[in-house]
Amino acid sequence: MTFLSRDQILGATDRTFDEVPVPEWGGTVRIRSISGAERDSFEQSLLQQRGRDRKVNMRNARAKLIVLCAVDDAGRKMFTEDDISALSRKNAKPLDRIYDACQRIAGLSDDDVDELTADFDSAQSDSSATD
Repeated sequence: MTFLSRDQILGATDRTFDEVPVPEWGGTVRIRSISGAERDSFEQSLLQQRGRDRKVNMRNARAKLIVLCAVDDAGRKMFTEDDISALSRKNAKPLDRIYDACQRIAGLSDDDVDELTADFDSAQSDSSATD
């Protein structure tokens, strides 16, 4: 077995791309994998805390992930965070198709979101036990 070095890991080109047909919009959307930092940011964006009250906020979750993944033919991001609201108002069917593809390419699954929610609920229960 060959062990990777630090330089090999940090120098690896590991970005992947995929294409999602979107006939409702008359074409194809290109998506890319996301970095660990982008995934952390996405997951953090799903959590909302006010004092001791914490909950998972799935509002615009599809649009948030699509904003991270959708790129043009040169690999540049197509959207910014300013586009989340407008993108979330598009037809749910193509959004779901693109979101599902983004989940796959980002290594996210429904189980990951469930785990995030379960950990969050557990932390909330633990903190409320000390009241």
